[in-house]
Amino acid sequence: MLRKPDMTKPPVLISEMGESALLIQSEGPMSLDVQRLYWALDRVCHDLPGVTETVLGVHSLLLRFDPQAELADAAAHLQDLWQEIGPAEGRGRLVEVPVHYGGAGGEDLQELAASHGLSVGEVVELHSAPTYIVFALGSQPGFPYLGGLDPRLVTARRASPRQRVEEGSVVIGGEQAGVIARTSPSGWHIIGATRVRLFDLDREEPALLQPGDQLRFSVEKVSE
Repeated sequence: MLRKPDMTKPPVLISEMGESALLIQSEGPMSLDVQRLYWALDRVCHDLPGVTETVLGVHSLLLRFDPQAELADAAAHLQDLWQEIGPAEGRGRLVEVPVHYGGAGGEDLQELAASHGLSVGEVVELHSAPTYIVFALGSQPGFPYLGGLDPRLVTARRASPRQRVEEGSVVIGGEQAGVIARTSPSGWHIIGATRVRLFDLDREEPALLQPGDQLRFSVEKVSE
């Protein structure tokens, strides 16, 4: 593992991932200020010699390199870039996602509300109030990692993930909110469902959201 301290910004760890990739990451709670630095780093790294792919995460960036690249030299250069870059702005599109909270498509809503000493109505109000920011896409095509969840709704992921969670499920996992983009296993708590498709190969741009976009959940219906 390669590391160089940086006292002016959150320190980053740079790890070799196999023979042709580097992972840059930092620790700490979700921070839009920190994520904007990763957006900037991602954009700069697209044009670095030897980089074949970048994969943006929440407070992380994976770089894949040509097999002939010298990873130690690349890691040193990345530390310099991290110190030099300024925060980048996101695309800033605002997307509204109507949600049917509770019912068959939101089976964890009542349990989650009870675990926090809240009513179903209070959970819906707290969840639908913020304007969320798409920090990154990952886990599955089009799945957004959303920052902005009210701290009163932070809920650890399920101890036993479900083997099938339907596309369109509106979920909470830890300090993040999300929407399942493709039917898949998930350990996140399901509080509602939307008919908005976050990933559709028939669209010119299959992923509805991109890092930096904003999302608002609107209340379509609430079922106890």
